Amino acid sequence: MNTVHFTAKTTSNGVVERDFTVGEIPGVLWSPATGPERAPLVLMGHGGGTHKRWPAMTGRAHRLVTGGGFHVAVIDAPGHGDRPRTAHDEQEIAALYRARAAGEPEGPVVVRYNAHLAERAVPEWRATLDALQVLPEIGGDGPVGYFGLNMGTAIGVPLVAIEPRITAAVFGQHWPDRLAGKAKQITIPVEFDMQWDDEHIPRESGLALFDAFASKEKTLHANAGRHKELPRFEADSAVRFFVRHLSRDVMSPA
Repeated sequence: MNTVHFTAKTTSNGVVERDFTVGEIPGVLWSPATGPERAPLVLMGHGGGTHKRWPAMTGRAHRLVTGGGFHVAVIDAPGHGDRPRTAHDEQEIAALYRARAAGEPEGPVVVRYNAHLAERAVPEWRATLDALQVLPEIGGDGPVGYFGLNMGTAIGVPLVAIEPRITAAVFGQHWPDRLAGKAKQITIPVEFDMQWDDEHIPRESGLALFDAFASKEKTLHANAGRHKELPRFEADSAVRFFVRHLSRDVMSPA
């Protein structure tokens, strides 16, 4: 059975932050310092080349905790953060740098590598969810959401496609090539972010991935700007989205 082992704990500004491991998977769990005995859980996937404590992850987690009362969990993806890189990881990262230096499109390398990472990361996320739901403050029947952009979408779409415990998701900023088929299996509410002037992901590609989701309730947020210029207010929109779809389903402990 998968078990959460907490290794460190700090509290500030109403947020409890706990480092944990599930087997060899390192992660962070942010939680409200006060509030109901039970609260929904949001799983959050980080972007490529970053890690569980990247400023964007910490900032979004704090917004979700203080603005929605959620627990938020992030784990390092394979080859990221505190995870060692394999020879395959090194080869793909080198290929990305070569394409970037040559002024060639990065998409083909990123899509291929992210698909490989998703094959490794999806079982890890499911094991982590199993372990987190044993905690009394989360529970085995509590609502669960997923929030991940860029590589977080590449991992999140195949995860959500096969994980029935996740009932709402925020995705965005990725190509449809390896994800459209999985997106067609997703019927839960989805919010999707894209940059209209993205220099890496053509707007037609972003629209194609959004269109692929089979969800009856899905919302497209298209903002002017380049790939790294996603407005910070989209994080606040994600909080409102999860409040709308997760908080109404909170169940009291038996």
